[in-house]
Amino acid sequence: MERSALVFPDWPDLPPSVGALATSRDGGVSGGPYDDGKGGGGLNLGLHVGDDAEAVRANRARLQEWLPGRPAWISQVHGADVVDAATVGPEQPVRVGDASIATSPGVVSAILTADCLPVLFADLGGKVVGAAHAGWRGLAGGVLGATLAAMRQAGAGEITAWLGPAIGPDAFEVGPDVLDAFVAALPGEATRAAFRPYPGRPGKYLADMSALARLMLARDGVTRVHGGALCTASAPERFYSYRRDGVTGRQASLIWLK
Repeated sequence: MERSALVFPDWPDLPPSVGALATSRDGGVSGGPYDDGKGGGGLNLGLHVGDDAEAVRANRARLQEWLPGRPAWISQVHGADVVDAATVGPEQPVRVGDASIATSPGVVSAILTADCLPVLFADLGGKVVGAAHAGWRGLAGGVLGATLAAMRQAGAGEITAWLGPAIGPDAFEVGPDVLDAFVAALPGEATRAAFRPYPGRPGKYLADMSALARLMLARDGVTRVHGGALCTASAPERFYSYRRDGVTGRQASLIWLK
């Protein structure tokens, strides 16, 4: 798989002892609707979306060439539970959670998304890393704070974060239930400001997930936050998007200690 098929974070304070990347829909073998959007094979990494299992395994093998260890694939449920990535493996029972942390070299924390916000974490000392799956339910439900708490319990000092490819603020249409969930979780005008009334659609809003994540992170003491500019829904030839396509693949965001 070519380097151009991957997303390498623009993350200036990422410690040199930490590696991180995200995938796109490019560089794989999956056929439509899991293809690359340009007539070639797609790098769908999700086994749960209806794609051919052998194609997904071939895609995961291509990704593996860029990693120091096997990704800790977890069963994501839009919650806030955090898993120790070292306990995830083919010989272990499936672990359910929406985030994982790692404290040993070669253990790869991994999150699958197709519009939800992936957030990668590293402490500046290069001792602990983490990855969180922040759909709106998990984000409002505290998955970022839970990940930070687990990292700090594992010995993390000051933490930096990177927001990966997700549905952007011009594409994420939501109803008042989503606004109410975030105002309840994080009251204040800054939270309300992350929801723009949708022109011509009364009662609907355009939500800024990256802005909401930054507010959540700041509340929990993390202000070194990067990324957040890559929109999945508006880039059909680059990223999978569930909101855009319905039946689609999944891309990954991964982080590890070297």
